Amino acid sequence: MRTRAAALLEQPGKWQVIEVELDEPREHEVLVRFVAAGLCHSDDHAATGDMPIGKLPLIGGHEGAGVVEAVGPGVRSLAVGDHVVAQFVPTCGRCPACVSGGGNLCDLGMFALAGSMPDGTYRAHRDGADVGQMTMVGTFAEHAVVPEYSLTKIAEDIPFRVAALLSCGVPTGWGSAEYAAGVKAGDTVIVMGTGGVGINAVQGAAARGAAHVIAADPVAFKREKAQEMGATHAFAGIDEAAEFARSVTGGQGAHSAIVTVGVTTGEHVAQAVNAIGKMGTVVVTGIGNIADEGAPINFWLLSMMQKRIQGVIFGMGTPPHEITRLAELYRAGRLKLDELITNTYRLDEVNQGYQDMHEGRNIRGVVLHDT
Repeated sequence: MRTRAAALLEQPGKWQVIEVELDEPREHEVLVRFVAAGLCHSDDHAATGDMPIGKLPLIGGHEGAGVVEAVGPGVRSLAVGDHVVAQFVPTCGRCPACVSGGGNLCDLGMFALAGSMPDGTYRAHRDGADVGQMTMVGTFAEHAVVPEYSLTKIAEDIPFRVAALLSCGVPTGWGSAEYAAGVKAGDTVIVMGTGGVGINAVQGAAARGAAHVIAADPVAFKREKAQEMGATHAFAGIDEAAEFARSVTGGQGAHSAIVTVGVTTGEHVAQAVNAIGKMGTVVVTGIGNIADEGAPINFWLLSMMQKRIQGVIFGMGTPPHEITRLAELYRAGRLKLDELITNTYRLDEVNQGYQDMHEGRNIRGVVLHDT
């Protein structure tokens, strides 16, 4: 079959809507009709060249939700008609990481930026040439062939537009607070950057009972949104946020600082390290240019104050488990998802969506394929 998709034809470059030919799903693969796709900053890193990709053209999108329309041989976990959420991290269930409880580090993740399926081949083609799919899903396509390991079934009463956010932004942010920072009741937590990921770190920290959830973001709209989503205080910069954290902790500093800046640098990490107190944790969730190395950190203070820096992927949780439980929190009215969506776009408007993100007008933009 043929389908439309927004793809990168060069890097750096803009998203272009193209038509591709899809193969039938092979073993352990399914055909998905995507209904909604989130506009995450990670795809923008691919467009700017900060993130290396292994195949051009590359269909973008790693946040998405849709319906299974066909299944290939050997598929056991999904059936035609199932509503599914894409996982930007696959979970095979058999590799050392998966069997030891670290499904967010599944060995199949090695194909995430390669653009291919786990067998090294491709399911989308254009003019006879192979076309890659972002993280093996490519949710910027109206239809895609996807490994069953990269999909989680969800309840049919969850709207696709909010279900799409469970692919990345929500579990990554929430888990950054719950698992990576280990937020406890009464803690003081700083969240640096309150976009589509950081806003969910705010939600997660508030749900864990933090006494002070301090948002730091230069955009007034995002600071206001953070307070609607559970932040107790909001400041334009990390210095003000750190000063306030010290004022409510007897001069110690925050128990944790979660870095969810769109383009993270070593300076951001160093600022976060300075903002936490003894035995505090800096969670580095945001990503920047892959070539950037180093951070101006005072290693004496890092050691003597027993501070910790923790990297994060998918919030340190196993994707199917996190997607399912967060979906249940939403259904129970305990997790805000609808409020995260600032604007919706047609597929042809994907570049406008990213422009709005860069200009601070979106918490999360969502492409709706059926509009």
